[in-house]
Amino acid sequence: MSAFRPGDPFLADCPARLAVELIADKWTVVVLYGLSKGPARHGQLVEMIGGVSRKMLTQTLRRLEAHGLVRRHAHAEMPPRVEYELTPLGATLIDPIQVLTEWARTNGDAVLDALDAHSAPVVRST
Repeated sequence: MSAFRPGDPFLADCPARLAVELIADKWTVVVLYGLSKGPARHGQLVEMIGGVSRKMLTQTLRRLEAHGLVRRHAHAEMPPRVEYELTPLGATLIDPIQVLTEWARTNGDAVLDALDAHSAPVVRST
């Protein structure tokens, strides 16, 4: 009898793996959260999200659009104007993102302390 069951997070086709894969990218969560305030243009997102390059933002937006989380809307006007917005599917991730953000606020110092303790040099007596 197999130790793995359908829906087990260790299986390649598990929905939990898909969710983690989607949000594991460095910029995905902040882009989604930035769009939770409403539609935004590329330049507005660059200003809103500290540290993201235009190229990386473009790649992230394309990835989110391909996964059905973001919609790109090119307005038929001159000069051309493009806005990005969350799809209804993308909006379903905002609550989990807020929960993760609260967890980070509550536990961030403890995580950093553990990291510092782990990377501190070990002194051995002889």
